[in-house]
Amino acid sequence: MKKLVFTIGLILGSLSLFAQASAVDSAHQTAKTTQPVLKNNEGAKMKPTDDATTNIYNSPEFWSFYRTIRFANLSETIRSRGPLTVFAPDNDAFTKLPPGKIDSLLEPKRLPDLIAMVTYHVVPGVLKAKDILHAIKAGNGTATFITLTGNKLMAKLDTNRNIVLIDENGGQSVISKFDIQQNNGVIHIVNAVLMPKFKEI
Repeated sequence: MKKLVFTIGLILGSLSLFAQASAVDSAHQTAKTTQPVLKNNEGAKMKPTDDATTNIYNSPEFWSFYRTIRFANLSETIRSRGPLTVFAPDNDAFTKLPPGKIDSLLEPKRLPDLIAMVTYHVVPGVLKAKDILHAIKAGNGTATFITLTGNKLMAKLDTNRNIVLIDENGGQSVISKFDIQQNNGVIHIVNAVLMPKFKEI
């Protein structure tokens, strides 16, 4: 796990160097040119024998999230042995962002912010739903988790007993599907994109 966090540090410290996308990403880059029609089966194509990056790539409902992973050159990080917990926003989550927000983050000069945004959805270790609920109870209603880049991510229950994630800007995202097993951790599906507080450079 220390090695994984160190790897993230190296990525953030070498932002002027753009790593080559993995062979899988490059081979299919042009295939993901249009946003697919969504069906009510999110995560259905994910296989517990595959890693998180592969499963996100193979699930059309996460095309927008996969695109940010690829542009941030984090495909290999999220498919690493981990283990990792990934809070994966679906395509609908990205439509809730202000117009132009993601396009701005995809600009080369915003690479540090894009990396921070993507890794803000990843927590080291395996956090299953029961673990999150236990942490909320232990924290008297609020749990705090540390993401790969060291940012804080909060969790609480709403009035409907849904687990709600709260980002550093006060934005809220409900976990809509839990505990999708990966060979390097677990994925939870969330209905809004989480944003850290970006560092001024």
